[in-house]
Amino acid sequence: MESHSAPVVKTFFDAPTWTFTHVVYEKPGSECAIIDSALNYDPKSGRTSTKSADEVIEFIKQQKLRVVWILETHAHADHLTAATYLKKHLGGKLAIGEHIKEVQATFKNIFNLEDSFETNGSQFDYLIKENEELPLGNLKIKALFTPGHTPACMAYVVGDAIFVGDTMFMPDVGTARCDFPGGNANVLYQSVKSILSFPNETRLYMCHDYPPNEREVAYMTTVLDERKHNIHINDGISEKDFVSMRAARDATLDMPALILPAVQINIRAGEFPPKETNDVSYLKIPLNLL
Repeated sequence: MESHSAPVVKTFFDAPTWTFTHVVYEKPGSECAIIDSALNYDPKSGRTSTKSADEVIEFIKQQKLRVVWILETHAHADHLTAATYLKKHLGGKLAIGEHIKEVQATFKNIFNLEDSFETNGSQFDYLIKENEELPLGNLKIKALFTPGHTPACMAYVVGDAIFVGDTMFMPDVGTARCDFPGGNANVLYQSVKSILSFPNETRLYMCHDYPPNEREVAYMTTVLDERKHNIHINDGISEKDFVSMRAARDATLDMPALILPAVQINIRAGEFPPKETNDVSYLKIPLNLL
């Protein structure tokens, strides 16, 4: 297989949030993209740290890679992004799907954010359109619009690999929830099916893993494995059955532990809220709303 069709992928695991960050590139010394970074956050103290992001930085410097893109598959509800921190240290353009504007508008109302918070995506360097191709040296990144989990989800195709975000998980875990604002199980079914229409050998890289039954953490599977074995959306499951399953399952799920801090940071592209008069940034907790 030619090098341009099989990118190199280096994956980092943030254990507290079960999050994978992927660095995608052609070879040492080439351009690269960082997908779905993680900023460490202690909900008990409200303190952040950059341990996970610093591991990514160290690797990129060791391999002499040049960061062109820092990509988000969506505004995550289960971890904070380190995108702004990575850009400060490595450069590159911070990008997300253009429908982030809808998510920003929704959560600006939910959190009653400051009037100056813009809901036009301007916090990001670049807003990606459906099916747009982004250059990455001799590679290309094609953006697939994959809503359903959120209205702004994107998956990224690089050669024979797809970075699926939260659309689906490893086959024994299933698919993403659809009960967040703007979520829709019918739409997610179609989004996942669009990913599973790629060749069977296509590599699928997860954003998270929540392994059952003492299985070791895993971050990569294939289209064929998902089509055969995904417990929620294999080839034998209809859209009607999927939607019914998803509605019943979502009704039993707790809110993600970090949704309140994560969304407030992630719709700002990783920036903290403006400091108040005591030179401290604050996050909000809406009571009895969500």
